[in-house]
Amino acid sequence: MLPRFLRSAADFSNVARVPVSRTERLLNLLIALLNTRYGLRRSELREKVYHDSSGNDVAFGRMFERDKNDLRQFGFEVETLTDMGWSEDDPATTRYRIGKESNRLPDVQLGPDEWTVLLLASQLWERAALGTAAQSALRKLQASGRLADVALPAGVQPRIKPAGQAFDDLVSALHSRHPVTFTYLAGSTGNEELRTVEPWGLGSRFGQWYLVGHDRAREAPRHFRLSRITSAVTTLDRELYTPPAHFNVRRELDRLPELPLRTAVVDVREGKLLALRRRSSAEGGTAGRREAGYERLSVQYRDPEALAEELASYGPDAHAIAPPELVAAVLRRLRAAAEFSAQPEPPYSFGTARAAAVRKRTSEDQLKRMLQLVPFLVHNQGLHIQDVADRFGITRKELEDDLQILICSGLPEGYPDDLLDIHWDDDHVYITQDLDLTKPVRFTVEEACALLAGLETLNGLPEVAEGGALESVTLKLLAAAGEEGLRAASLAGPEVAPADAATHATVRQAIESRSQLRLRYLSPQRDTITERDVDPFRLYSLDNTWYFEAYCHLVRGLRNFRLDRVQDVHPNGASISAGITPAEGVPARLFTASDDDTTVTVQLTRQGRGLADDYYAERTAELPDGGLVAEIRFGTTDWLPMFVAQHGGSARILAPGELAEASRRWLTASLARYGG
Repeated sequence: MLPRFLRSAADFSNVARVPVSRTERLLNLLIALLNTRYGLRRSELREKVYHDSSGNDVAFGRMFERDKNDLRQFGFEVETLTDMGWSEDDPATTRYRIGKESNRLPDVQLGPDEWTVLLLASQLWERAALGTAAQSALRKLQASGRLADVALPAGVQPRIKPAGQAFDDLVSALHSRHPVTFTYLAGSTGNEELRTVEPWGLGSRFGQWYLVGHDRAREAPRHFRLSRITSAVTTLDRELYTPPAHFNVRRELDRLPELPLRTAVVDVREGKLLALRRRSSAEGGTAGRREAGYERLSVQYRDPEALAEELASYGPDAHAIAPPELVAAVLRRLRAAAEFSAQPEPPYSFGTARAAAVRKRTSEDQLKRMLQLVPFLVHNQGLHIQDVADRFGITRKELEDDLQILICSGLPEGYPDDLLDIHWDDDHVYITQDLDLTKPVRFTVEEACALLAGLETLNGLPEVAEGGALESVTLKLLAAAGEEGLRAASLAGPEVAPADAATHATVRQAIESRSQLRLRYLSPQRDTITERDVDPFRLYSLDNTWYFEAYCHLVRGLRNFRLDRVQDVHPNGASISAGITPAEGVPARLFTASDDDTTVTVQLTRQGRGLADDYYAERTAELPDGGLVAEIRFGTTDWLPMFVAQHGGSARILAPGELAEASRRWLTASLARYGG
C-alpha cells in the first residue's frame, strides 16, 4: 500500500466514499461523537458523516435513531445537549456527543503472577461460546497494557467442558434475560415434560451441570440437570424477565444435597469389565436366576443416569437387575440408540473443510473487533500482521479488510491528520493516529462471566491459588468490570481439584524434573491392565477428570492417560528421551491422530453434535433438524458399538458399513439380555 504522504486527499476523504458499509458508518459516527467538545447537530452529522442529501428527513431520522441504539448496545451513551431554553424536540438546536471516558475499560495493571492465573482462566472454557468471550476479554486487557512475559505452571492446563449446545443456548438466554423452553426428563417420574423457565444461573455440582431458574408452570424455583434436557433449547426472544437481586448460583447449588448412596445389582460376563469389577463386590443375595457365564455383582452409585450410561455402553456384557429405575434408564438408552441406528440414512454433503461451530459473523461483530483492534495496536506496536490476525481469531484477509476500513475512518470530512493512521510496512503493523480510541470498550457480561467464573474455578488448584495472585487479579477484574462483574455470580464452574492428589503430584513432579515414569494402567476399552514406561509432558483436565499427555514407549507414540485409571505410577530412574516433544497447540488434544486411524462417518443429533468437537471431526455436514454428519478418525474401532450405546440415541455409525452393522448387532444383543 502507498505511504500516507503519497496519497491524495481524495484517498482519505469520507465524502467520496458512498455508500459506506454499516460498520464503517457506525465507526465514523462514534469517532465524530467522541471527538466533539460541544456536540454536533443532526444536520451536521447528516451532511458530514452520513453524506445524505436525499431530503427525506423521516428516513434519515429513523436511521440515526437506529445507529444511536446500536452504539448504546456497545455501551456508548449518546448525550443530548440543548441551548438554554430550547427543547430537545428541535433538531436545529439539539447537539449530540459521547463523553471521552464513556464505556471505556479502566486501566488494569497486572504483574507476571497475575497474568499467569489470568491466562489459565482464559483457557478454561474449551470450545464453548464462553471460550470466545474469555479470549475477547483477554485481548481487551492486553490492549490496555502489554502482556507480561509469563511462564504457565509446568504442564498444567485445567479446562472446563460445558454440557453441549444446551449450555451455549442457556448462557445466551441467561445474559440477555430471555425465558427458554425445553423438554425435560423428570427424575421423579421418568416422564418427558415441556418446561418454560426463566434462567437465573448455570453451575456445576457433583460432576453435573445444572440450570437454576423460575419454572413458570410450577411458579417456583427449580433445578434442572442439563443432561436430562432431551430437546433443543428454544429462546423466547420477545419476552424478558428480571432475576432475583444478588442471586449467586454457587451458593444456591451448595445447598443442593448430594444424591444418596445406593446399591445396584448387575450381572457381568465372567472375566469381563475390569473397571466395573474394581468398584463392586460379589452379590450375596440369591434373588433371581443368574445366567450361565455371568457373575452377579453389587455396585454402589449415587446417580442412576451416570451408571445407566456406563452399563448401556457395556452392551450384552452387563445386565442391570435392580433397582427398577436403573433398569428403565439403561433400557431407555439402548432402545433410543437402536431406533436411531435403524433410521434411513439422511442425504448430506460435506464441504471442502470442516464447518466451524460458530455463528455467522455480523457487522456488530466487526465493529466490536475494530474497537478492540485500535487500542490493541496502540499498546502492541510492530506486531506481525499474521500474529495480530491469530490473536483475534480471524484470517489475514479479514484483518486487512478491517484495517482498510479503519484507515478511511475518522473525523467528518477527514483528511490525513484527522483519520486513523495505520500502516503495515513489511507486514508489521503500526498505528500513529488513534483519535481517542486508545482504551478498549468495557467488558460485556459474557466476557466478565467467562474470566471471573474461570478465576473462581482455579481456587481448587493449590499450585495456582497459593501466593495471592489469584485473589488480587480477581479483585482488580471485579473493580474493572463494574455491574457486569456482579452478574458473574450467575455462572459457576466445576471443582477442578484432582480426585487423586498423590498421582497428580507424582506426574507433575515428573514433568517439572523431566523424569520418565513407570505406569500400570487400566484401559476400559480393551478391558486390560498394562505396564508401560512413559515420558510425561503435560497435565490437563476436563472438569474434574484429569489426564496427562505422554510419549508411551510401549506403543511408540503419544497417548493420553486418565489419572483415575492409573493403578500405580512412580519414576523409573530414567530421564525423558531426547528429541521427543508433545503435540503442538493449547489445549492438549484428548485424541492424537495417526496414519493408521480409521475414518468413520457418524451421524449426530442436535443434542449430540458437541461430540464432533470432542472427537476433533475433520469434516462436518449440517442436517435440517440441527444435527450433523461428521467424519472422525479413530485409532481403534472395536469400542465404537459401546460409543453408540453409551450416547443413547444421540450418535450412530453410517460408514464403514461393517462398523454400522457391528453397532446394530451390539444393540440387538444388548436388548435381548432384557427380553427384547
